[in-house]
Amino acid sequence: MAISFDKALGVHQYTLGIRAERAEVLSSNIANADTPHYKARDVDFQAALQSAKSQQRGLSMSQTSERHFDLAALTRQHIQFRVPNQPDTGDGNTVDIQQEQSAFMQNALEYQMSLGFLEGKFNGMKKAIKGD
Repeated sequence: MAISFDKALGVHQYTLGIRAERAEVLSSNIANADTPHYKARDVDFQAALQSAKSQQRGLSMSQTSERHFDLAALTRQHIQFRVPNQPDTGDGNTVDIQQEQSAFMQNALEYQMSLGFLEGKFNGMKKAIKGD
């Protein structure tokens, strides 16, 4: 009997790649906090997750065929400019460093939680295979 990784791993297999991409976008915002005319961006996590779940069952880490799922392209299409919470300070930069740091930490915690959930799922599958 074949193991369905989609059913076994749930949504967490999709969230890791999207959260990693979001971490890159948020860190880019933080790095460019003092860059004139830089516009803060963020990943629309829900849209990226829905797109990932609908386009493929499972997530591969390398793309060896043109038919494989391309996570980077998927998340790039869900990167949007963030609506600023503060008025323009005159240099055209829309990065709010406190908001970016908060979002980065929240994303990091959620990434760690997804890793923990996946670890639990894999441990459960190992026990089922070994018969413990």
